Amino acid sequence: MTTPILVTGAAGFIGAHVARALVARGQAVLGLDNFNDYYDVRLKHDRVAALIPDVPIERVDLADAEAMADVFDRHRPQAVVHLAAQAGVRYSLESPATYVQSNLVGFGHLLELVRQHRPAHLVYASSSSVYGGNNQPPFAESQKIDSPLSLYAATKAANELMAHSYAHLFRVPMTGLRFFTVYGPWGRPDMAPILFTRAILAGRPIEVFNHGRMRRDFTYIDDIVAGVVSALDRSPAGTPGQVPHRVFNFGNHQPEALEDFISTIEQAAGRPAEKIYRDMQPGDMPATMADTSLAHQELGFAPVTRISEGLPCWLTGVGVMMPG
Repeated sequence: MTTPILVTGAAGFIGAHVARALVARGQAVLGLDNFNDYYDVRLKHDRVAALIPDVPIERVDLADAEAMADVFDRHRPQAVVHLAAQAGVRYSLESPATYVQSNLVGFGHLLELVRQHRPAHLVYASSSSVYGGNNQPPFAESQKIDSPLSLYAATKAANELMAHSYAHLFRVPMTGLRFFTVYGPWGRPDMAPILFTRAILAGRPIEVFNHGRMRRDFTYIDDIVAGVVSALDRSPAGTPGQVPHRVFNFGNHQPEALEDFISTIEQAAGRPAEKIYRDMQPGDMPATMADTSLAHQELGFAPVTRISEGLPCWLTGVGVMMPG
């Protein structure tokens, strides 16, 4: 019997697309998700039905140690792609306990099970938010990540430290991926691409923070998925004296000004946006840009989708045709 690759957060945006790509190349996949109500649960079920209808998904919370142990005991996954987390910078200001339970306690449970069962590789999601307030773009993996601007960012930085310690102590290969503003079909409705697009199409005003003086390294989902699969296939070496843990930036390396991003949506939607300018929100970063040279060198990561191509394709597809 073939042991599966475990994909946590399989009903999520990136998780469902990654699971689909793994199935497409003939691999057995087991999905895990708690189907929480951070955003409309109907979207998660619709996403699963559209992208991975044949993937078995178990409803388990990472913070439930016994349930997680049962999953590993029954399935013995050959590798783990960990994409489950409580997402969102702004929500972490409202519900910090949720982030502690999911992103810290839950990740700790996962690391313990990886230590015990020793799958070939753990690939896990980090975030561009770890670069915080001390760094200037382009962000490189060698920069310090000791000044997070939000609890969400702090939990992601902590995940990297936790994974490094387990890789060092127990020699299980692990790879962390710092995602930069991922967008595309079936994306999260709390993120700017969908928030703005829905509002513009409906004729509602949009809130533009920091008075539009923002830049983001928007990265299309297909490029992200290709990178995740490449990372999974290239486990870090555990040679003597070398910790089998590494971290990569996954971004487009071409940051877009927020005003230009909005203009691209306007052009694709065929109507202007009504803008309400606001001050910078706590926890936000004014600009992100990924230095992807290391990911290109080690993984062959080479994003090809510009925002001018990705947004119109997504807008005419299923990207905004969802509940809400």
